[in-house]
Amino acid sequence: MADSSFDVLVIGSGASGLAAAVSAHKAGARVAVASKGALQSCNSAKAQGGIQAAFGDDDSPEQHAEDVWKSSHETADLRLVEILTSEAPSAIHWLEELGVAFTRENGGYRLARCGGASRQRLLQVGDRTGHAITTALRDSAEGSDIHTFPKSPLAELARTENGWRARCGDHTIDATTVVLAAGGRCYRVAEERNELSTNHPGATGEVTQIAVDLGAELRDFDALQYHPNGGAWPQNMQGYSIPETTRAYGAVLLNADGEEFTDSLGPRDAVSRAIFDEVEQGRGVETPDGRPAVYLDTTRIPERDADVSLPYMLRRYRAGGIDPLKERILTYPVLHYQNGGLVIDTDAQTTLEGVYACGEIAGGTHGRNRMMGNSLLECCVFGRRAGKAAAEKAKA
Repeated sequence: MADSSFDVLVIGSGASGLAAAVSAHKAGARVAVASKGALQSCNSAKAQGGIQAAFGDDDSPEQHAEDVWKSSHETADLRLVEILTSEAPSAIHWLEELGVAFTRENGGYRLARCGGASRQRLLQVGDRTGHAITTALRDSAEGSDIHTFPKSPLAELARTENGWRARCGDHTIDATTVVLAAGGRCYRVAEERNELSTNHPGATGEVTQIAVDLGAELRDFDALQYHPNGGAWPQNMQGYSIPETTRAYGAVLLNADGEEFTDSLGPRDAVSRAIFDEVEQGRGVETPDGRPAVYLDTTRIPERDADVSLPYMLRRYRAGGIDPLKERILTYPVLHYQNGGLVIDTDAQTTLEGVYACGEIAGGTHGRNRMMGNSLLECCVFGRRAGKAAAEKAKA
C-alpha cells in the first residue's frame, strides 16, 4: 500500500530533477521529488564552468549543434542535439526569470569560448554557475506545493495498473509517471579504480541499474569522461575540477620542460588523452605526494578576467598557499562525467512507458564525448521537456 500518490514523481534533486519538477508543476501536475541525500546534495551544484547558449552575433544554434556533433565524434543523437542548442537561449531566459543573474558586460552577456567550441558562447555566474542554477531551481520548487522526500533513495520501482510504485527510503509512493534524474556513477567508478573524481559521493549509479533491470535500453554506457584539469596539488585541491574557463582566458598546459604539448582549447577527451600521453612518455611532473601531473600556466590569465570569472578558484588555491596568478599550478585528469546512459526520445521518455530521464543519467545528447557547458544546459532543456511531457501524460 502506498503512503502517497502523485501525478509525477521525480527521482533526483540536481538541476535536471528540479527543472523537471518545476516544469511538471507548471503544467498542472501534482509533483513529488525524492532525493538520495539532502535536496541540495548533487553534482550540479558543483559545476563551475558555465552553460552554453548561442547569443553571440557570429553564433547560432546551428553552429552550436555542429560543435556538439564534432566534439561527440559524430556519435550524438542529432535529434537531441538540435533540441539542446535551439532551446538553449529560451532556457537561459527561463533561468533568469527564476532569479539566476548571469555575468554581463557591455550591455550583454559576458561570453567565453570553451573547449571544442568555435565561438564564444559560455555564460557564467562567476565560477559557481551550477550553484546559482540549482539554488534558483530549488527555491522555486520549495516555494510551491511540490512535495519533497529528502534522504529517500530509490530502492525499488515496479509497474502498477495506473503507472508506477516506488520505494524511496521509508516511503512507498505511487505515481502515474516517473522522471529519473539521479545522475551518473563516476564517484563509485573512481573509488573502484583508485582514482580521483570531481563527483559528489552520491553519484553511484543505482537508479540506472534499477531502470535497466526493468528493461530500459542503454547507449554509450562505457563512455566515461575525464575532466582534463583536476587539481593535483595542494592536497586540499585534489579532485577539484579546475574550471576550463582558465584555458578560455589564456591558461595553457605545459610539460616538465615548460613546452606546450596540446591545443589547450581542444575537446575534453583530446586534452585529457594528451596529458596522459605526455606523462606516460616521461615529460610530466610529480606532485609532492608522488602523483602524476603537468603544469597549467594560469599566470597568463589577466587579473581582471580572473577576478570576474574565477573568484572561487582563486580563493580556494590561495587558501592552500598558492596564488594561480603568480605561479603555475599542477593538474591531471580526474573522472568527471558519464557520457552515456538511458536511451531517450525527444520528450525525454525512456524505452519504458511512462518513465522519463534527463541529465547525466540519460544518453545520446552528447554521444561519447561531452563539451563543457552542455551538462547544465542539458539539465535545463531536457529537464523542462521531461517534466512537461510527464505531466501531460499523467493528466491525459
